[in-house]
Amino acid sequence: MNIKITSDSTCDLSRELLEKYDITLMPLTVVKDGVEYKDGVTITPAEIFAHVAAGGALCSTAALNPQDYAELFGRYADRYDAVIHINIGSGFSSCYQNARIAAEEFDNVRVIDSKNLSTGQGHVVLEAARMAAEYSDLDQLCADLNDLTDRVEASFVLNQLAYMVKGGRCSAVAALGANLLNLKPCIEVKDGKMSVVKKYRGKYTQCLASYVRDRLADRDDIVRNRLFLTYTPVSDESLAAVKEAIAEHGHFAEVCETTAGCTVSCHCGPDTLGVLFIRSK
Repeated sequence: MNIKITSDSTCDLSRELLEKYDITLMPLTVVKDGVEYKDGVTITPAEIFAHVAAGGALCSTAALNPQDYAELFGRYADRYDAVIHINIGSGFSSCYQNARIAAEEFDNVRVIDSKNLSTGQGHVVLEAARMAAEYSDLDQLCADLNDLTDRVEASFVLNQLAYMVKGGRCSAVAALGANLLNLKPCIEVKDGKMSVVKKYRGKYTQCLASYVRDRLADRDDIVRNRLFLTYTPVSDESLAAVKEAIAEHGHFAEVCETTAGCTVSCHCGPDTLGVLFIRSK
């Protein structure tokens, strides 16, 4: 089958990967000072960070509406045997619901809830592109992709909670306590929701090395073909420590290094880093 893979800009895949697999993205809306921008097209994470650092209000993000998705699907439905769209997790946005509404207009469009974000979603997108060339049954392909979403392990460690406080996702009191104790929370995506699963203490570079070791060492349930190392701006020292820990404990065939897009940047801020991979069945 000749299948077109599309996704939301929230998957944080690099331009090189998008071009390699002919993946088309729909940019979400980023709102800065009441003005709407297109994620990764008319606004970048660097511009968001600079705006907030200068004293500006935190930017917000908005889902695409059904018409946006209908226009996307309409561009490809007649040119391909099928279109498969992978959304940011339905627990984080109404994008999935809106894409499903739009897909009802097309017999050959399918929509997958990644139950994830950033390159956790990106894993599903790349697997969809890889599997599309191997399947002749569209429904079976979608069923296997839905099964895959539960095996993506996505997590991030934050060095500071200022963006979480501004966005109302963390109280100022909790942030103050974390700062006083030098705590770095690890946030994991599980069952389509984010939660704090561990708090590291100490220098951020050392915390990141411990985080990678905790995630990867002595595990026999990881698919070792691909790991995403995804981050907002971090220090060279922190990045070097993470790469060293991945080399020691990862043993992945491919390590894809990507920077987080506007959605993650809006909510987590700079100095956020995660390793994301797929568990075996």
